[in-house]
Amino acid sequence: MSNTLTRADLTEAVYEEVGLSRNESAELVESILGEISDALATGDNVKISSFGSFVVRQKGGRIGRNPKTGEEVPIEPRKVLSFKPSQVMKDVINAKMGGR
Repeated sequence: MSNTLTRADLTEAVYEEVGLSRNESAELVESILGEISDALATGDNVKISSFGSFVVRQKGGRIGRNPKTGEEVPIEPRKVLSFKPSQVMKDVINAKMGGR
């Protein structure tokens, strides 16, 4: 069973680690996530040192197939978001997970 880190969890971690009030911690988390979202929405990439990079890529249009009916369906060109972890993050994950 996997756990999911939520905004509330991040807010609580900031509250405990930094010592801001819960409201200030929530505002800080929202501000950071907003800055990241705004940068990605304008097509900028976001690189966080020792964590990883969020990259906006353009995917071209193509012909897909409805698996239920077999009908060909055009898929429009679109932008997609991908994340590439840094080598530091990969090392941390592998160390904590025992190389699984």
